[in-house]
Amino acid sequence: MKKVLISLVTLAFWSVCLNAQNIAFVNTETILKSIPEYTAAQEYLNNLSEKYKAALEQEIEKIDVLYQNYQKNKASMPVSQRTAAEEEIISKEKVVKEKQNIYFGEDGIMYKKSEELLSPIKKKVDAVIESIINVQGGVDLVIDLAANQGMVYYNKSRDLTEKVMETYKKLYN
Repeated sequence: MKKVLISLVTLAFWSVCLNAQNIAFVNTETILKSIPEYTAAQEYLNNLSEKYKAALEQEIEKIDVLYQNYQKNKASMPVSQRTAAEEEIISKEKVVKEKQNIYFGEDGIMYKKSEELLSPIKKKVDAVIESIINVQGGVDLVIDLAANQGMVYYNKSRDLTEKVMETYKKLYN
């Protein structure tokens, strides 16, 4: 079933490509890496991510210590004390999972911060690509080489990456 679905998607993609009059290429990864604000934002996000990971790891280590102590002393503990220790460990594990979701979840701090810092830059790049396409005219399809892992060959004369980087620098620096 997967092979059929992949084949259909590939066929649809190539039929669009073949019907396109003029195709251009960009490599958004290269473009974004050339923008100092983007690399600074990425570095900030990486540092923030490391900070949150370290905080979570510290809490996990504390839980591990609690668990190891529980395992050592479990045999000599009364049932009520064992139950309390188990509940404490489970409770702390839930707190860590909640914090992990708060930091790295779908609507977590990292996602929101990434959107806040990177989206405006990406929108500017998209605007530059669109303006170049509008000026150049006749382009029906723009393929992002960074997003297309299956690209075997492309005509480098239709690669707009350098032009986008130059235009971006002129407009936003």
